[in-house]
Amino acid sequence: GPDWRAWPAGLRDADGPAVAAAARRLAARVDFHAWLQWRLDVQLGAAQAAARGAGMTIGIVHDLAVGVAPSSADAWMYRPLFAPGMSVGAPPDAFNQRGQDWAQPPWHPARLAEAAYLPFRGMVAAALRHGGGLRLDHALQVSRLWWVPDGASPADGAYVAYDRDAMLSALTWEAARTGGVVVGEDLGTVEPGLREDLAARGVYGTSLLWFERDGEGRPKPPGEWRELSLATVGTHDMPPIAGMLHGDHLTLRDRLGLLTRPIEEERDEHRRTLAGWLGLLADEGLLASSPAAVLAALDSGSSAHDAEVAHALHAFLRRTPARLAGIALTDLVGERRTQNQPGTVDEYPNWRVPLADASGRPVLLDDLGPLRP
Repeated sequence: GPDWRAWPAGLRDADGPAVAAAARRLAARVDFHAWLQWRLDVQLGAAQAAARGAGMTIGIVHDLAVGVAPSSADAWMYRPLFAPGMSVGAPPDAFNQRGQDWAQPPWHPARLAEAAYLPFRGMVAAALRHGGGLRLDHALQVSRLWWVPDGASPADGAYVAYDRDAMLSALTWEAARTGGVVVGEDLGTVEPGLREDLAARGVYGTSLLWFERDGEGRPKPPGEWRELSLATVGTHDMPPIAGMLHGDHLTLRDRLGLLTRPIEEERDEHRRTLAGWLGLLADEGLLASSPAAVLAALDSGSSAHDAEVAHALHAFLRRTPARLAGIALTDLVGERRTQNQPGTVDEYPNWRVPLADASGRPVLLDDLGPLRP
């Protein structure tokens, strides 16, 4: 079966004699799966070569998740290095008010250090093997992680510290060895000094437009954004621009019981946030319509200004000093539905929402045509 936790006790120890005996007995199946891994490696290499050949300076930027599934081969192979009975997540914050539990076991910091961080380095090296860059999911993983005890609420978790210098050294060593760019997703409740340490090592941060505000909560003008960062309007954990404008995410979270205060309060605050951004876009000369007209249309449920605002937001990104900019495919085609709702497992069809345009019609890959900046 696919879950090692249901195997006979002797097979749960990857380094035990029972596994060695089973490997000999199942040699043909082991060879088949090794061949599949080789084929995957060849295809990843071909994809990166095609990207570079098409003129992409960096090519493919792979993703390094914050953890692995508890049933995975990694959790089996490195079982002594993971903390049993714990899961990685995030504390409650303004965007995910009940916190998050990602159902992934965390590294045990002391045992990982005893292993000279080799398993972590191995994962980074594998991700960079056929890519020009690496996106470090939840970049806080190099410094501290929010541990949630099994069966507990994310609000009942606690931060556990890791050796930031050692983790960053392992990460940047592999990046320097391959010449890869590293982008850290430094969003959420960020530990003081972490962003500065990432930048000092040449690790890019992530500047997410909706979260870029000054100390008084006002949207940051483009000149105040970071240079060493990837600038985006949203992320895969947020609704597309059209959905954000219409507050679809609030309706969804209210239906799923993810809000901790009345939805009317959430909508009032959301409207103030939109008004601030629309005002700044107008001040920058990027919005043809008046902010009042756009807000009135949104209040009435009209999508007449959705495309205009989406264009203005991306034009705004180009005015920032950020060295990299990210554009979501959902925003290119006008998709409105959320692709992934953090804090859910089966309550929402995460990563199973077929891509559609602004009218809800499915968009096939062949229909996209050439995408130009």
